[in-house]
Amino acid sequence: MSTELDTEHLEVFARGAAAEHGMPDAEITLLNVSENATYRVDSADGRRLVLRVHRTGYHTREAIESELAWIRALRADGVVHTAPVIATPDGRDIVVVRHPGGEERNVVAFEWMNGTEPPEDRLVDDFRELGAIAARLHRHARQWVRPPGFTRFRWDFDTSLGANGHWGRWQDGMGMGPAELDVLGRAADLVQRRLAAFGTGPDRFGLVHADMRLANLLVDGSSVCVIDFDDCGLSWYLYDLGSSLSFIEHLPVVPELVDSWITGYRTEGTLSQEEVDELPTFIMLRRLLLVAWIGSHSAVPEAQRMGPEFTTVSCDLAEKYLVQHG
Repeated sequence: MSTELDTEHLEVFARGAAAEHGMPDAEITLLNVSENATYRVDSADGRRLVLRVHRTGYHTREAIESELAWIRALRADGVVHTAPVIATPDGRDIVVVRHPGGEERNVVAFEWMNGTEPPEDRLVDDFRELGAIAARLHRHARQWVRPPGFTRFRWDFDTSLGANGHWGRWQDGMGMGPAELDVLGRAADLVQRRLAAFGTGPDRFGLVHADMRLANLLVDGSSVCVIDFDDCGLSWYLYDLGSSLSFIEHLPVVPELVDSWITGYRTEGTLSQEEVDELPTFIMLRRLLLVAWIGSHSAVPEAQRMGPEFTTVSCDLAEKYLVQHG
């Protein structure tokens, strides 16, 4: 992760991309470093963009193009409020910037969107809106004809919690000892069995946002904007609820948030009782995936803040899941 966290190294790519967008002297501000580095770019003439500097070895160029194609389709069809993709003056969606040391990175620009992460005092209302947004996304995904060459990650059990999962192994999470391995292992086994029984039919498994957590929502008045489709891919539609509860699965308000999400979803789509009953499995799936993410991203400040305590709380959640659903 050394080059992924070297801000001076990463800024070279952001400045190169800003120049390609006709903003060579713009002010560059680092917003976040996680899978990618995200920058705010402000030019003297008042233009403002968000640049995403892609990490190496995560998504191919074809996968990035596929993400942008879905975003454009969602906006064209009026499905969701999300940031437009901004092409360079000569029409390129993806800018390839070369570092003086020889490394090349893909960089994508988006329009700046106003808003803040949802405040705690309105989470229940926002989750109702989030459920409605998820239903619209899923309805669109079922009907949309994907362009030739479309390719995105698959987020099934093996690619999430298997030995070669996209974010590493949950067994390598922080603070992992024999007791933690035991309870989380039993929970992972139960998740695997229940997902196999639930199935991956086209009514249940398709193209999803896959990271619709609070940090990827912008609230501006009554409007909720969904950003960062970088992890969109093929998974269970109900996985979007699990991702929406990322890092807050242990909060006492979660049952109320789930009920609110279900209510919102049903305003735009249908959920059977069987699907509602299986929602805890998708929450547990996501939690275990985050244990893996923290372990494989231990140098990232966000992961360091979570630390071994995240694993401890995850064990408590796993025990409850096993009792209630095993």
